[in-house]
Amino acid sequence: MKRDLSLADKHKKRDHDFGWVERLSWLMDNKFQIAGFRFGLDPILNFIPFAGTIASFGTSFVLVMVMWRNGASSKLVVKMLINISMDALLGAIPLLGNVFDFFNKANAKNIKLMKEHYYENKHQGSAIWLLLGILSIILLFVVGTIYLLWISGEWFWHLFF
Repeated sequence: MKRDLSLADKHKKRDHDFGWVERLSWLMDNKFQIAGFRFGLDPILNFIPFAGTIASFGTSFVLVMVMWRNGASSKLVVKMLINISMDALLGAIPLLGNVFDFFNKANAKNIKLMKEHYYENKHQGSAIWLLLGILSIILLFVVGTIYLLWISGEWFWHLFF
């Protein structure tokens, strides 16, 4: 039998989970310091091809899911997923991705978003318009790429035939 938590218990659980997420985020993004520059395990793991990126993304994804389980709005979750996805995609680029990972701190950005959501009531509501915007951009990118490939193919065809 599942017991319903009181509002105070829900807040206590959320604050406990939030503290755990904040500590893990700090470990991934800001644990170490060299000459005044802070970095965490995320850029170090990125030096391990594929496995490092997967481990970093997986850890960040777990942090997002913990906050979603604690009542984060869909709009907040989508914004956080965009942060960690961009970190994983751009971090996967050889050499440039390693440099990018030292400066982009997706988990720290997500902590800031969570604080704004839980303590300042920002990022509330549905993510449908955000998702539609992202899908529109992806669709435009795909259509543009296909168009450029078509134009290039015609140019090559006329050049050689």
